[in-house]
Amino acid sequence: MSTALLALFAVILCILFRILNVNSAPQKPLLICKDEGFLSTVLKIAPAITEPYKPTRLWGFSGHVQTIVHSIIGRVRCPWPIGERVYMGLADETTLTYDLYQPLSNTHEDDVTIAICPGIGNSSESVYIRTFVHFAQCHGYRCAVLNHVGALSSVKVTSPRIFTYGHTDDYHTMLKNLMERHPSTKIVCVGFSLGGNLVTKYMGEQGVNKASNIIGAISICQGYNALEGTKYLLNWTNFRRFYLYIMTESVRNIILRHKNVLLSEDVKKKHNLNEKEIVSAATLPELDEAYTRKVHNFKSVKDLYKWSSSLFYLHNIAAPVVFVNALDDPIIHESLLEPVKDLATTKMQVLYVQLAHGGHLGFYEGGLLYPNPITWLDRTLVALVGSLTLAHSDRALKSY
Repeated sequence: MSTALLALFAVILCILFRILNVNSAPQKPLLICKDEGFLSTVLKIAPAITEPYKPTRLWGFSGHVQTIVHSIIGRVRCPWPIGERVYMGLADETTLTYDLYQPLSNTHEDDVTIAICPGIGNSSESVYIRTFVHFAQCHGYRCAVLNHVGALSSVKVTSPRIFTYGHTDDYHTMLKNLMERHPSTKIVCVGFSLGGNLVTKYMGEQGVNKASNIIGAISICQGYNALEGTKYLLNWTNFRRFYLYIMTESVRNIILRHKNVLLSEDVKKKHNLNEKEIVSAATLPELDEAYTRKVHNFKSVKDLYKWSSSLFYLHNIAAPVVFVNALDDPIIHESLLEPVKDLATTKMQVLYVQLAHGGHLGFYEGGLLYPNPITWLDRTLVALVGSLTLAHSDRALKSY
């Protein structure tokens, strides 16, 4: 009996070690950048991207655990930064808000604002956003965080819409208001996951009167192509269907929380919405078929996804941009990363940073079981903002 128990214990340990991937070793990020001058400037402030990333030893080498810990627990010793909530009434009667946080130190000659676009259904109150904002404030940066319409339970939805995957108007409105308040500030756009897609699409949209103060952008853990990405999320390989379920529930809960406005009888009649179909939708494509594409007047979900995907706007980007992805991100299939790798090999002022580990927005580092309070992502993003600021200053000197 004892032998059988020992054998069972050994099997459990082997499975656990396999799941946690503990045999892996820290690896240096893969850097792809055609522009050697731009890369050299970035590395002056952000040498961390050339050094091995060291995940938390016992569980940090698992992309699933990194992702789940980030989603459920968030950051260690997470602060709650103090800022000002800005309210704006839009022409379509939407109440748009963003939170503005002033720097806590005077460590820079330049006035720099980090304009943050959070992930799906997230806001300034999301734990990973709060931690990054506080860390950036302590390093002398102002931060502006877009609150996706519908994401804050404390802010009522006042028009029959919430955020979408590709509409960049809300982000642009925040930037315009920000420049009215701080006309001389230099802006670095930072987007996480869905926010990374929105920021990238915004940077590449033609005919859009983008904020003139933008000096660069950083995208973290986006999938670039919703058309192809959704196909992978719809199968159970690497448990992607589980993550799709979580995202579907998040968006549906937002819709139902504000159903008095979003699903009023007038709105349902105008857009031919069936509430039962919305409530019973099992996946995001089903929910987008029942709700999103109808409210935003797309003929099909395919049309909505193609229009929303930043992939189709990459080559129009003129400002410096840094893309960050993890190879073990359980939500983003590896094949989705190829187009942005190709972009970094052909386009100037583009840097692609790929980590072997980190999961989806996790990037915990240090420690055996208990990670460092500041993640690799937080400290590296602050350094990359500094790098883009330096690159802008160098270009200004050369043009002068």
